[in-house]
Amino acid sequence: MITLGVEEEYLLVDPATAVPVPLAEEVRRATGLGPFADGAEIQYELLQAQIEVATPVCWTLDEVGGHLLRLRHALASAAQAIGCRVAATGAAPVLGGLTVPVTPTPRYARMAREARQLVDEQLICGMHVHVGVPDPETGVAVLNRIRGWLPVLLAMSANSPLWSGRDTGFASWRTIVFSRWPVSGPPPHFDGFSDYEERLEALVASGVIADRGQAYWQARLSDRYPTVEVRCLDVQLRADDAVMFAGIVRGLVATAIAEEKAGLSLPVVAPELAHAANWYAARHGLKGTLVDPLGRPCSSGQALNALMRHITPALEDAGDVRGVRGLVRRLQQAGTPADRQRRALKEAGLPALINLLSGSGTFE
Repeated sequence: MITLGVEEEYLLVDPATAVPVPLAEEVRRATGLGPFADGAEIQYELLQAQIEVATPVCWTLDEVGGHLLRLRHALASAAQAIGCRVAATGAAPVLGGLTVPVTPTPRYARMAREARQLVDEQLICGMHVHVGVPDPETGVAVLNRIRGWLPVLLAMSANSPLWSGRDTGFASWRTIVFSRWPVSGPPPHFDGFSDYEERLEALVASGVIADRGQAYWQARLSDRYPTVEVRCLDVQLRADDAVMFAGIVRGLVATAIAEEKAGLSLPVVAPELAHAANWYAARHGLKGTLVDPLGRPCSSGQALNALMRHITPALEDAGDVRGVRGLVRRLQQAGTPADRQRRALKEAGLPALINLLSGSGTFE
């Protein structure tokens, strides 16, 4: 069994207006006083209206789900105690007109000096899945083999259609905001681990990015853990959908490792096509066509069916196939979280949207 872990980022918002509120320190302190989470699992993010949770290393999807529910409950209770709410949305649907303070660390302060407007607009929240790999060389081979599937994952996870009180026309506005950084989007194809390292070091040496952590590719090797980190996903409304993506990502990594060991050929999608497919997935979610890993247009249904066929042997090996398949089927029927946000706002206005993002179905 391959290990995995999940990180989720959330917004802290006013319970009546959904305006982001800079209360991360207070929420984290209140959570730390309780018996349900320790300090290593709840962390600060770039802006003080954001907070992040990180599961321990897990072996099963049941473990992932249990930790995410525990951490979501702990945060929700702490936030309620100090008068705000935790919102599981990929982008702030409402902005209050005031700049949210940057979390006071040297790294974040430097980022704010160098890219003030970008930092001010980073009121966005993602989900990162870490999957264990045996060594960095295998990790780079995995990156090469999963990069064509990232637009499909992005389309499935889309949960940020609203920004500053308006519908953006995109299913994942978070993806567009994040793409403004100099190194972002789908990773390039690498000729092994040495090539990966040389290109990362060249980026840092150029001065365009300050450190390796600012290589914001949607999939990369973790510098902290022996894992591949997939970062293309919007944070999810429901913890069980987050578990679904954890299972899918582990299935993709396990399949990539098996293909690499078997010496299967790997068609390389051109970088311009990968970036175009990524933008198109952010624009439409599952409402239009997608681009498959070979660069061919297909319907969203065809893309999801192809993804499931591709990873089913790995899901079967892990005992995950029934649970993941059922959640994917539900997603196809109910639509993406972006679709649910739009429906809630249209049918019952801002109160319904706030309840969707932070209510009982999400954090309790």
